[in-house]
Amino acid sequence: MANEMKIQLRQISASTSEATMGLHHVLIDRPTAKGGAGAGPMGGELFLAAVGGCFMSNLLAAIRAREAEISDVRVEVSASLADAPARFTGVELRVAAESRDRELLERLVEIADRGCIMMNTLRGKLEVRVLIGAAV
Repeated sequence: MANEMKIQLRQISASTSEATMGLHHVLIDRPTAKGGAGAGPMGGELFLAAVGGCFMSNLLAAIRAREAEISDVRVEVSASLADAPARFTGVELRVAAESRDRELLERLVEIADRGCIMMNTLRGKLEVRVLIGAAV
């Protein structure tokens, strides 16, 4: 494949794996309550972090490109869960930022949403919403 992303995973312990992405390493594990060592986040948590991180990097790039007076940007990512099989049924991002221009912030959030590879991958597969309001 000419256009591809690749990471490697390797077992570290009975329940822990290490993901290597370029120069970066992340431990992935299960909580002790689920038989893990708690040495790192669960895969689902990393999935949500990837969604939020992708969106946030696009939003920060859009803000920087326009030299917009927007600061203290925060994004909270939450997901609805279903059982049998265990899966996410919806993902919601709540964006908060310091901005005097709400209209500009809304436009930049829309640009970030359209430019995010994770959001584009999920859209049409499960409910995905981006809201501007209080994020934790």
